[in-house]
Amino acid sequence: MFYDVAVVGAGVFGAWSAYQLRLAGASVLLIDAYGPGNSRASSGGESRIIRLGYGPDEIYSRSAQRSFTLWQQLFEKTEQQLFQKTGVLWLARDEDAYCEATLATLSRINANIERLDRDELVRRFPQLEFGPTTWAILEPDAGVLLARRAVQAIAAQAQANGVEYVQDAIVPPVAQGKLSSIQTISGNEIRAGQFVFACGPWLPKLFPELLAGLIYVTRQEVIFLGVPPGDGSFNPGVMPTWVDFNDLVYAMPNLDGRGFKIAIDAHGEEFDPDSGDRVVSASGLQAVREYLAKRVPRLVNAPVMETRVCQYENTSNGDFLIDRHPQFENVWIVGGGSGHGFKHGPVVGEYVARMISGDGVEESRFTLATKARVQQRKVY
Repeated sequence: MFYDVAVVGAGVFGAWSAYQLRLAGASVLLIDAYGPGNSRASSGGESRIIRLGYGPDEIYSRSAQRSFTLWQQLFEKTEQQLFQKTGVLWLARDEDAYCEATLATLSRINANIERLDRDELVRRFPQLEFGPTTWAILEPDAGVLLARRAVQAIAAQAQANGVEYVQDAIVPPVAQGKLSSIQTISGNEIRAGQFVFACGPWLPKLFPELLAGLIYVTRQEVIFLGVPPGDGSFNPGVMPTWVDFNDLVYAMPNLDGRGFKIAIDAHGEEFDPDSGDRVVSASGLQAVREYLAKRVPRLVNAPVMETRVCQYENTSNGDFLIDRHPQFENVWIVGGGSGHGFKHGPVVGEYVARMISGDGVEESRFTLATKARVQQRKVY
């Protein structure tokens, strides 16, 4: 069997790319080693934030705005409600350049936002201690995507539209010039005209000479805490999802009764997505409790309901990597989205489909040429 495009990786970028390529008329094979929404994937897990704020980076704000529409269309088509509108609250301080830029960008794209002063924050959200926070931005229409199920939904819809799916792992390609086929570890050959590698943290394993030092795979810990019985102040509709990028922390309300979710967004240690143990460290839990003592004191001793260890796979500054492999004229690399990329899956898929068809306009920020070997994250 020969396909127009083979997409390796059924995470949010790969599944949406396969879906959009099929909509554009291509015959498509989607392949993944562990399956859509699996626990090893950066797209796995129960929840991911969808918000429009990105400081001065209007490119990502507009992408999130477009993606939000496409996610909603998918959920209507599949008759699944995999978005929960919690609102997203940005905690800001005096002379907060990032949040000031976020406010300006969101105003420019006509987003629905509110600017809240300290008194209003204290009145509306008494479950939080605001400390050095003096104001905030509220995106009332933003919220949370139910990530694992959303990836499975787009992968299933892609298959319903005619995309073929295979669960298998591949051998790293070694040819030069033009890739005619890839081999799976079970011995099957996959032939295609174009190949898209949307493999997240596995990209440096498949292309070590090219991507070693350009994609950073780090261990990230997430903790769910039990809320007090009878206390609805941490429920959606009462407490929004909130982000505090001054302290590199984000949190979500008690969605589906799973508990208050909190994570420290700073990059962790280097991590292997295949063999790394996914048990939260004592030091990670302690860091969360120390932060809670300042921000959410009522939960400082709350019981741990569940934990997750996932991974980020970021470029040096957090920009996406969507570009042609310099040694293969028909190979595209799609990744670098961890920490903020999940929401953008639909637009990444559109961009990939346009670039492969020859109708796209290259975005320089996504190219290999702009990627450095020094970690200095700027996109959140």
